[in-house]
Amino acid sequence: MEAKDLRKTPQAIPFTGAEYLESIRDDREVWIYGKRVKDVTKHPAFRNSARSIARLYDALHDPQQRAVLTTDTDTGNGGFTHPFYRAPHCREDLVRSREAIAAWQRLTFGYMGRSPDYKASFLATLGANAEFYAPYQENAKRWYRQTQERVLFLNHAIVHPPVDRSRPADEIADICVHVEKETDQGLIVSGAKVVATGSALTHYNFVAHYGLPMKKKEFGVIFMVPMNAPGLKLICRQSYEMIAAHVGSPFDYPLSSRFDENDSILVLDKVLVPWENVFAYDADRANQFAIGSGFLPRAMFQGCIRLAVKLDFFAGLFLKAAEMVGYKDQRNVQVHLGEVLVWRSLFWSIVGGMIQDAVPWVGDTLLPNPAYQDVYRMLSVNAYGRIKELFEQTFGSSLIYLCSNVEDLKAPELRPFIDRYIRGSDGRPAADRIKLMKLVWDALASEFGGRHELYERNYSGNWEDVRLQQLMGATMAGDAERLKGFVDQCLSEYDMDGWKIPSMINPDDVNVFAAGRR
Repeated sequence: MEAKDLRKTPQAIPFTGAEYLESIRDDREVWIYGKRVKDVTKHPAFRNSARSIARLYDALHDPQQRAVLTTDTDTGNGGFTHPFYRAPHCREDLVRSREAIAAWQRLTFGYMGRSPDYKASFLATLGANAEFYAPYQENAKRWYRQTQERVLFLNHAIVHPPVDRSRPADEIADICVHVEKETDQGLIVSGAKVVATGSALTHYNFVAHYGLPMKKKEFGVIFMVPMNAPGLKLICRQSYEMIAAHVGSPFDYPLSSRFDENDSILVLDKVLVPWENVFAYDADRANQFAIGSGFLPRAMFQGCIRLAVKLDFFAGLFLKAAEMVGYKDQRNVQVHLGEVLVWRSLFWSIVGGMIQDAVPWVGDTLLPNPAYQDVYRMLSVNAYGRIKELFEQTFGSSLIYLCSNVEDLKAPELRPFIDRYIRGSDGRPAADRIKLMKLVWDALASEFGGRHELYERNYSGNWEDVRLQQLMGATMAGDAERLKGFVDQCLSEYDMDGWKIPSMINPDDVNVFAAGRR
């Protein structure tokens, strides 16, 4: 079956929730638990996560939310779009993007990192930086217009599989994405990419390169591919949503049962990529993508806002849990809470710095300040692990002093004991305590919570690359030389004979060693 083109529609306006769900009912080849999924909107591994995305689309059409969540398109179609899908031309544009990203993230409590606005971090660069993709710049401009008008949901897969990563792609050609053949219609592409997080629920996947430099043209291909393209397969990890449905309920797993962005392996088996969907077919250009496209500073802008919203949620959880178990007046708990609030404020401050110190980019557009992105990338890992540690240190056994399932609360012979022995502090009902502490567990310590810790630790790159890229960026921008020059300024103001600054007074008149020389 030919992949349908969701960009072509009589009404170039964003999807509603129902339209979004209908748009992903197609022949996409998604595999989980040994079987191919017939309909991701109905399968228990994906259906509520799909509906969480649908809520985001519905919010775009909600009169009470449109003022924050939408802005006019700049394509000339007279429509509206999410602000982050537009290339920013002033700080106010970045402020609007921040508010819209945060408003969407509050609907998922910061737990859907690959919401549609995530890939807008890349899509909006296509309007400003189309020439980066020459000779395919017209493809970039067309995708900028059409994705903005429809607010298409895309994800990416840009990393080679974790197999022989010390070797370049051309030495492990059997697994890395490469062009097998050129045709009049386009490129025939095969290979695998990771990690296609959330891609089972997207419209398109963007395939590019991040990692060791490539040498051969056939590996330097950057393109867009619809999720129902013949030959494209997703091999999914286990579904936390489906596990929650089998052994629990929304009361037991309030997050994992609806916000599970399934992480998949993207496999391309002789997939035809039409020329109109190609952005680069050149090893050098593909190697330059991470730095030259403008994607990374914007992706970290969106990621930092998302994390700040999640830390708002964590701070609220900490406050409520401390009250529930009777710890709120203990000094050590108040100290821990203060630290959580400091981490939360830090990331909102980083977002503010990205906006306030935004830098001129291509034409009259702006980028969120790239220097701040590495502050976020490095400190987010420390913050997430530390906050989890603070929860564990503070609440200890309270995190597991719980009944097994909501069914226990519905058992008449058991309920009186639960009401007495698992009640909250200050007369709070047992059901309220159990509901809250199960939320804390799902947020931080369930398998879903553990996956989120892994995600936050590796989302923006491995810990070595984050630091190396800061050094590389500082060197390329001239910051390293300026910083060394700052030290040289200090060194130039004195020598072995004393101060070289005319207004300074040498200590010869009082120095004991100078007196011995006189």
